[in-house]
Amino acid sequence: MAVWCPDWPAVAAATAVGLSAVDSIAVLDAGKVQACSRAARAVGVRRGMRKRQAQSLCPDLTVADADPARDGRLFDPVVTAVTEVVPLTEVLRPGLLVVTADRASRYFGGEDALAEQIVDAVAATGVTASVGTADELFTAVLAARSGQIVPPGTDAAYLATRPISDLTVEAALSVPERADLVDLLWRLGIRTLGSFAELSAADVASRFTADAISAHRLAAGLPGRRPSRAPIPVALEVEHTCDPPIDRIDAAAFLGRRLADDLHHRLTAASLACTRLTVHAITERGQRHSRTWRCAEPLTPEATAARVRWQLEGWLTGTAGGAGAPDSPIARLLLEPVEVVDPGTLQYTFVGAGLPAAVGDGLGDRARRALVRVQGLLGGESVRVPVHSGGRGPAEQVALVALGDELVAPRDPDAAWPDRLARPSPALLSHTDAEVLDAQGRLVSVTPRGAFTAEPTDVRIGRSLHRLRWWAGPWPFGSSPQPLAVSARAQVLLEDSRALLLCYRESAWTVEGVYE
Repeated sequence: MAVWCPDWPAVAAATAVGLSAVDSIAVLDAGKVQACSRAARAVGVRRGMRKRQAQSLCPDLTVADADPARDGRLFDPVVTAVTEVVPLTEVLRPGLLVVTADRASRYFGGEDALAEQIVDAVAATGVTASVGTADELFTAVLAARSGQIVPPGTDAAYLATRPISDLTVEAALSVPERADLVDLLWRLGIRTLGSFAELSAADVASRFTADAISAHRLAAGLPGRRPSRAPIPVALEVEHTCDPPIDRIDAAAFLGRRLADDLHHRLTAASLACTRLTVHAITERGQRHSRTWRCAEPLTPEATAARVRWQLEGWLTGTAGGAGAPDSPIARLLLEPVEVVDPGTLQYTFVGAGLPAAVGDGLGDRARRALVRVQGLLGGESVRVPVHSGGRGPAEQVALVALGDELVAPRDPDAAWPDRLARPSPALLSHTDAEVLDAQGRLVSVTPRGAFTAEPTDVRIGRSLHRLRWWAGPWPFGSSPQPLAVSARAQVLLEDSRALLLCYRESAWTVEGVYE
């Protein structure tokens, strides 16, 4: 059973500034609407809109910046309310949680009665919730958006008519690359989950990425990710006794970061990765506050620390004396991995979303940690990342900066560069010696006036001779200390349909780039 609180970032932002859920409010991320209230949606505000466009549609619109910590802190009372009905809950993200409904539904007299109990419990906190029930987690999350109960054994039939875009409707159940898969499937004419499910699993595995296999199973209503069958070693648990006990949010956040690092050091040593984590906080008087967090991808130290901070911040900022507030300072913290997977089945994401904006080097979190480890073994200058720089040629427009240093280009890329190579730029940089020949097999060079000494017909690269189908140029660039020397570039198309960028410098030709 999935419990979904619609427009939660907007609801949390409205609560933080003292507005009600009926007011018009939008949450912005990078200048675009990430979420908005129903009142704002009624006048045309939509996700992805620019701030100015949204305000033109709704002049009284209140805007707030995206704040995951605020969303997590204010969602804790909702989790507490649901936990009082069903003790075991899993938080997928602030605004969405799931519970195991089989035993609880028998206790309350059916799934309808259980759903009513949960909705009433959430409503008591001043929040509107919608509940969906199904055999599988993915189906239940989709059903919660319309408040439906999918009968047992009918997940595949329920999903068959759903649009293919539902594979990305919930970020907590998909990886960033899923959007590219959905776009490709749409262009292939696959518009529904049922059409995708009809494809052979072998064809999907051979044609698409590894994530497509998981998406195909979801579309077919098959069981999703299952817990590891291997017993979780007790040594993986990270426990800390607070001396003195903590009652401040900043101290809790600092401790959460430290415990997250300790946990991931133990996971790395055991060659494991955690996909489901339970955070326990125990006060001096023995009161226990526990939450289970589940993610589509293995938790990173940063993601683990964020969830510890959200949970403790929501608990510590509860109403004094209320049912959800701690009865005394926190004396003990425990991070317990509930579900672990073999990291050998994971791929490092060298270009991926989910990276903190402060990093900005285009690396995935796990890949970046691996490179930092290499940097520690070989030295600070041994690992470099590219940054866009200024220059005339394609090689000059890429500069390498040591990983961890400020990503500042040595040359301004927006400056006016005379003789700059026109777009498109080569997809692959090269520095291979070449010879340009005319019809008689003689070398072709560039005159001081920037013209070929003869019409080129062939290019020799290494020991291979290639016939030219087309050429353009040459285009002189820069200046040379020698009066009669010239530097120039030319583009050529070989008979095998390869397109090359040639550079003539110091009376010799080189292949500077390859077009794709």
